[in-house]
Amino acid sequence: MNHFDYIFTGAGCSGLSVLTRLITEDALRNKTVLLIDRSAKDSNDRTWCYWEKGEGYFESIVHRSWDKLSVYGNDYAQTHTIHPYKYKMIRGLDFYEHCFAFIKEKTNITILREEVLGIGNTDGKAYATTPSGTFTASYVFNSILFNQPVMKAGQYHLLQHFKGFIIRTSQPSFNPVIATLMDFRISQDPGTSFVYVLPLSDNQALVEYTLFTKDLLTQPAYDKAVHDYVRQVLRISDYDVVSTEFGIIPMTNFSFPTHDGNIIHIGTAGGQTKPSTGYTFTFIQKQANFIVKMLAAGRFPVPGPSLSRKKFDWYDGTLLSVLANKKLPGSFIFTELFRKNRISDVFAFLDNETSLLQDIRVIRVLPKWIFAKAALWK
Repeated sequence: MNHFDYIFTGAGCSGLSVLTRLITEDALRNKTVLLIDRSAKDSNDRTWCYWEKGEGYFESIVHRSWDKLSVYGNDYAQTHTIHPYKYKMIRGLDFYEHCFAFIKEKTNITILREEVLGIGNTDGKAYATTPSGTFTASYVFNSILFNQPVMKAGQYHLLQHFKGFIIRTSQPSFNPVIATLMDFRISQDPGTSFVYVLPLSDNQALVEYTLFTKDLLTQPAYDKAVHDYVRQVLRISDYDVVSTEFGIIPMTNFSFPTHDGNIIHIGTAGGQTKPSTGYTFTFIQKQANFIVKMLAAGRFPVPGPSLSRKKFDWYDGTLLSVLANKKLPGSFIFTELFRKNRISDVFAFLDNETSLLQDIRVIRVLPKWIFAKAALWK
């Protein structure tokens, strides 16, 4: 069989978030699906961290959560109670195993472990090509970035890149109920740089060095930065590295296409990565909910133009301009946002869930002239 109702090109966070919802929706559960990814998804290759109100769709696989978050700058240190939010952590392997446990129960889903060579539209259908052949569907849900975006005037492209160690100490060294969201007390020479610390117990934590810059570092440079932070800032000398992770997320105000005919772009490929922060998980879940709701109603699963989306895109582009052109240090911008606002208001703003009045209250703490010039220039 070479025709399916739906094809998913990519079995990452976005593809699996849509598919697991789709197969539990009464109107869609019997649709035929082809899921294509060359990876077996059998390793703990990443960690997703996000804030959320109440219990979410993937609550059962949340590995750890925190009610309190600390933010540090050179002249700022504050531990915030983040109610009504919780900061949550999901391990990649737990996510994959959870999703595939659902998927493998369904006889109407075919899994193909191959590379996706291309996608397109023909005769009113979408298609995906692999070394095995070409497969067609009513919709292809694509999460693969086949080409790097080409920037136009007023568009910027930075990278959120990070190297994390799960470390185990010889004696209790962490408070398991408080995580560090951002610690800027490290060198800012490469650009906006911070570390976050997620304690898994009193002697184990994920320590992750993160940068918002145009260029990557060498792997030894990332490693040195993590070790220096553990020894100099956390003042821990006796520890073992249990595991490591590394990742790169694009931060860009490039306008990713939402769809091409019956190809629906999802995840980062569909513009679901927050341009100014690199946060993606929450936006993927919102998109997945929308897609399944529209499919169940027999409607086209892409939202129309939105003034709210344009507003937040404008904010993101302005902040990217400031960061890319080094008009202000990112360490200053984020520290000021958390210093002078309630953290719950900042979270709502970064989730694109605030009104214009709320936006003004959050961003008025930043230097007005610098951001005004960046906004007007953009």
